[in-house]
Order: sequence, then C-alpha cells, then structure tokens
Amino acid sequence: MKSAVIVFPGSNCDHDMFHALQIMGSEVEYVWHKTHDLSGFDLVALPGGFSYGDYLRCGAIARFSPIMQAVTHFAKSGKPVLGVCNGFQILVEAGLLPGALLRNENLRFVCKHVYLKPENRQTRFTRAIPDGQLLRVPIAHGEGRYLVDGDTAARLADNGQIAFRYANADGTGSANPNGSMDDIAGVFNAEGNVLGMMPHPERAVESLLGSEDGRYIFESLLSSN
Repeated sequence: MKSAVIVFPGSNCDHDMFHALQIMGSEVEYVWHKTHDLSGFDLVALPGGFSYGDYLRCGAIARFSPIMQAVTHFAKSGKPVLGVCNGFQILVEAGLLPGALLRNENLRFVCKHVYLKPENRQTRFTRAIPDGQLLRVPIAHGEGRYLVDGDTAARLADNGQIAFRYANADGTGSANPNGSMDDIAGVFNAEGNVLGMMPHPERAVESLLGSEDGRYIFESLLSSN
C-alpha cells in the first residue's frame, strides 16, 4: 500500500503521519500542496497543523490549494482519504465532509489524551477495532467544535457516518473536550471512504507515546486494501 501525506505551508504533523504510516508497513511519500496528481497512491492523508497559518479560518485557504482538486478526484474514485485535525478542517471546507469546525467552547487550545468510542466498526477505517474497545488518543486543537444542523446530525447517525464520539474512560458517559455536537469526534462521508477526525491517531502508535490505540485505525486501512 502506497500512501501520500499532503504537505501544506504550515503543516506540522506531516512527519508524525509519515512515521506512523511507515512503521505500520505502508510505503509513504510527502506530496507538496502544489502537486496536481495523486495517481499511484492507495491512501491520502491530510495531516494536522496550521495550513497557511489559519489566518482566515482553519482550512479555508488550503481548500483552494492545487492538490485539493486531486484529493477530491481521489475521494470520488472511492479510495480512502484520512484527514486529522487541520486535515479534518480542510476536508470540511472542501465539501468532502459535512458540517463545520468552530472555536472550542471554552475558547482555549486543548492538548491532552481523550477516550474515543467507535460508533461504526464496519468500515475500512475501523474494522480492526475489537468490540467494546475504546481508543485513547491525544487531541491538540483550538477549533475542534464540530457542528451540523439537526437534519444532518440525524442523517449522519442513521447512515452510520459518525465514526467516533468523545467518552469517559469506561465508555459510559460523555467527556467532551471542545463542545462538539453530540460528542462527535470524527465523521465519514456518505460513501464511507473519507474520514475526518480531530484526535491524532498518528500520535498513538507506539507505547513510548503513551498509547498504541491509533494502530487500530491504520491496521484497518492497511488490511482493507
């Protein structure tokens, strides 16, 4: 499996994503944002950071980068696209995922480990997650509050498009770090081949980092191609 890690001006988690994919067994290449072609790749990953400084709105400028036409074509061809943190924001701005990501409810940057409850384990991103398993992964964002209108929220739930919800340590209740609607931490597109999530699974693939739970997501991707 060959993966592309998209690099925008201001990306700062591209090396994290590259390393995670590499140690999970994927061949990986960095792809600069001015590139127009993603042929030959099996997976595209949009990493976290502050693309174009996020001076206008997170992801709003990156959405117009030349590479995004190729990312859109890649997604529409049915191949998997993973957007993490700023990558999630870019996918939303590009219209590849529904909703909006706003300032955290407490108006503060939040950096800590959180627990995620998988809501749909039958996707190419989640199929390796054992039943009942929560994921402990870090977050690091100031604009991660996910919002959609009521009709869209109902549609996401009905279609199995909610990937993860924030949860407490035993999964019995909410532990929402940013005020996201319905505790949503990640969503799929309707076709199930695009995942955007605010938490960073690429920072949870080695015990040295405090958790290896992010491996489940990469194992799911690698085993489904």
